[in-house]
Amino acid sequence: MDSFFDRYRNLAVLLAILVVQIAGLAMQVHRTSAGASTLDVTDPSSVRLIRLWANAVISPPERLIHNSKMGVGGFWSNYFDLMHVRQQNQDLQKTIDRLRLEQAALLEDARQGQRLQALLGFQQRYIYTTLAAQAYGSSGSDRSHDFYIDKGSRDGLKPDMPVITADGIVGKVRDVFSHSAQVLAVNDPTSGAGVILESTRIRGILKGSAAGQLEVVGIVADQRIKPGENVLTAGGDLIFPRGLPVGVVEKVVPDPEQDGLINIILKPAAHLDRLDEVLVITSTEPRFSPQDQQDIDASQAEKGAEAAAINEQVKASQVMAEKLPGLIDPNLPPDKQPLNDSSNPNPATPPPQPLRPDQYSPGHAYTPPNVEPDPNSNAGVETPKSTSRTPIPDGAGPPPATKPAPQSPPQRDR
Repeated sequence: MDSFFDRYRNLAVLLAILVVQIAGLAMQVHRTSAGASTLDVTDPSSVRLIRLWANAVISPPERLIHNSKMGVGGFWSNYFDLMHVRQQNQDLQKTIDRLRLEQAALLEDARQGQRLQALLGFQQRYIYTTLAAQAYGSSGSDRSHDFYIDKGSRDGLKPDMPVITADGIVGKVRDVFSHSAQVLAVNDPTSGAGVILESTRIRGILKGSAAGQLEVVGIVADQRIKPGENVLTAGGDLIFPRGLPVGVVEKVVPDPEQDGLINIILKPAAHLDRLDEVLVITSTEPRFSPQDQQDIDASQAEKGAEAAAINEQVKASQVMAEKLPGLIDPNLPPDKQPLNDSSNPNPATPPPQPLRPDQYSPGHAYTPPNVEPDPNSNAGVETPKSTSRTPIPDGAGPPPATKPAPQSPPQRDR
């Protein structure tokens, strides 16, 4: 029996020659990136045709094997190899809870830092001495509004000290203990403070209502009071300094107990329902910043230098006065020295006295003329004697006085 190669030897040789020829052509022919065939071997974007054929033959089975391996491995990992997944999930859940708590704590610390930074900036700018304190606790009743702070008598607190924030007033210290103190809020019904409206300058008394609202009571009805007006402390209650923010006018309502009066409902300037950090004013003596104190000291130094210069000038003038002759007479008492003599050295000359005074002379008293009875009238009626006067022209002086005529002496009888 002939073998297969012997029977098909010619066909096998022909096929081998064709395969070799095709392989040789595939080694010479290049395929460009545009899909065209070329014999140019210098083209960098061209690929040998035999390489493309090899890739087309080998890639499908290789891809099939790779996908089968990945599918079998994923099926095993996701469905059979799950022995420690439950424990890992529990550990991850605990880690997530811990990170959430840490995030909440960091967020609260960041908010507290912002509040403390704002409070510190206000404390540094405020002119009075203050003490920062942490607010905690409450009265536990809806009708009273007070809370506690973590500063007490050992920190220098005393009753009736004002408590404020950077936004406005909060209340006053009521009871003081060693390490804590109780603060009565301004919206408590038993509290009170003197306030003034910023624009209209109307004064009133600040009270707290049973519902915890701020009210200014005892105000005479005035059309100028409008919502949105700022209300400040008046300073007359001897507790809160003047000019601190109290709140904003929210609405105006009539007084239910007294006709003609109104109550002003305020929106508090400070957040009385969520207090965390407060400031207690421990002294109302003015406190200046280092820059302001330096300016004040420089001003005082300049004033001292000016005062010293003035004193030197006074001393020099005194020395000069002592050296000048004739200004001080040692033989005269101090009150009669020429320097202390306040009399006029050039007195005014009195006016000359008239040689012949008459009725027109200064200081001459007017004498009425003699009165004689009128014979034609009723008895008891007197008429003045007629006197003839020569009119005096304008600008002329008074007529000269006439001398009486000389009389001859009486003759004796012989």
